[in-house]
Amino acid sequence: MSRKKGNPGRGQQTPPVRTSDSFANFQARLGWGADNLSSASQYTLTYQSRNRIWLEAAYRGSWIVAKAVDAIPEDMTRAGIEISGLDPADTATIDQEFHRLALWDALCDNGKWARLYGGSVAVMLIEGQDFSTPLRVETLGKGQFKGLLVLDRWMIAPEVVKEFGPDLGKPVFYDVLPAAGILPGTRIHYSRVLRMDGADLPFNQRIAENGWGLSVLEPMWDRLVAFDSATVGVGQLVYKAHLRVVSVEKLREIVAMGGPAMAGLQKQIEFIRAAQTNEGMTVLDASDKFDTHQYSFSGISDVLLQFAQQLSGATGIPMVRLYGQAPAGLNATGEGDMKQYHENIKQQQERRLRNILYRLLSVMSMSSLGHPLPDGFLFEFRSLQDMSETEKADIAVKKTQAVVEAVDAGLSSRANGMMDLKASAPVTGLFGNITDEEIREAEDEPPPEPDLAMPEVPASPTRDSLFRRLLGRSHVHD
Repeated sequence: MSRKKGNPGRGQQTPPVRTSDSFANFQARLGWGADNLSSASQYTLTYQSRNRIWLEAAYRGSWIVAKAVDAIPEDMTRAGIEISGLDPADTATIDQEFHRLALWDALCDNGKWARLYGGSVAVMLIEGQDFSTPLRVETLGKGQFKGLLVLDRWMIAPEVVKEFGPDLGKPVFYDVLPAAGILPGTRIHYSRVLRMDGADLPFNQRIAENGWGLSVLEPMWDRLVAFDSATVGVGQLVYKAHLRVVSVEKLREIVAMGGPAMAGLQKQIEFIRAAQTNEGMTVLDASDKFDTHQYSFSGISDVLLQFAQQLSGATGIPMVRLYGQAPAGLNATGEGDMKQYHENIKQQQERRLRNILYRLLSVMSMSSLGHPLPDGFLFEFRSLQDMSETEKADIAVKKTQAVVEAVDAGLSSRANGMMDLKASAPVTGLFGNITDEEIREAEDEPPPEPDLAMPEVPASPTRDSLFRRLLGRSHVHD
């Protein structure tokens, strides 16, 4: 209801009037609820997320479904993380453990099955501890963490958390079902799992899904079916692109008689097929007629492109990544689409991976390093944009210049400077050959006297001259 005021000076008011925000013309049957075909349309709940067989059949049978599920988790875990706040040697140890235990692969699989089924967990395998007890990170000994075990939503049965915290309303225990085949009957406390959900759902729908999220395939199911139907249909048209028609006199009578007459007709057709090649000829009775019909494929490519674009929008994956095709159009490079996509990946990493990785790194620190993470520990997700050799060289020069100036000014030791340069190797591609022995030799040297006046540095120093000043040697390790 809406109440309009009249002229304030007169104090008049108009009577209440019912208003509507939608346009409708009942005489022309335009608008919603105007007894037209559009008004009969509605959205229904299809619940594909609950049908595991349908989801798995789509994933195994359609390459575009597999791409829609796999692409984002693969990109979220492809570049890894950049750690700060740890000694370079400890950082290198953590990086090695990620690869040795195949943790990035497990996190990628966890994301894939979360997107496909609506939820998945990665269980932290800690030797010598009871899965059903809460995880106390401070009790971990060196080497106890053995990796991650990924279990999708159909392999476990959850119970709900009632304690305040980020896991409120989520399962407090996960019971591994006998059909899982891995750790059957095991009860796992929620603090020992790294959980990922599919697409977010409102409260009531989440309850209906037993606390899990939505399969990313469900909202785009009709677009997937339309795309695959269109491509398969076009493939079928190829078989009918060139139709040959033979008009046989008194065909109906021949078919009705059967016997020798029908056998003779079939023999004639086989003779025509055998003789009719690119260089052959069609031999017919004088009273028969032969025609060819060709199908025109004009306009089909536009239809397929529209289906492809809709599917790209539904998945949030640009066409250059989803279909692996070069961008079309004058001066089109696809850089803008990929930049927007990488920003979306960054958002997904911050929302769905950061807390998971912090819990995982806390366990890895105790197991691999023997001590908890320090207060100043931080990590950032590495950029998915590959740098050119020129950009890497420019970063290398700037990093080396900053380290050399700090060492020359007495703000850092030569050993710390060498460790900082070695830690930058994943980004710059340089200084990775600095050995621990060289760093230990530098640690034994007496610290330089601090020089409050910053030394003069050439405007554009070369990498070799900067590195020689740092190492005090005449050779460079690339």
